Amino acid sequence: MALMITDECINCDVCEPECPNGAISQGEEYYVIDPGLCTECVGHYDTPQCVDVCPVECILTNPEHEESKETLQQKFLTLTGQA
Repeated sequence: MALMITDECINCDVCEPECPNGAISQGEEYYVIDPGLCTECVGHYDTPQCVDVCPVECILTNPEHEESKETLQQKFLTLTGQA
């Protein structure tokens, strides 16, 4: 699954620079994650870096974008030009 940021986000700015795919950006009210770019850091790291640094634990899996680890790996390969 891709990740999502809930409305509990405090706009602390720590997640955005941690995303290796550039999937996180400032939304109208709080940060948002582009599910087309989010690989949950598969291919880059063992754990999602944004989740690791979030001080309010507002980054959850997005139930509207269910993806297997294999799908996330393929997305990583496509995004990095390795597919």
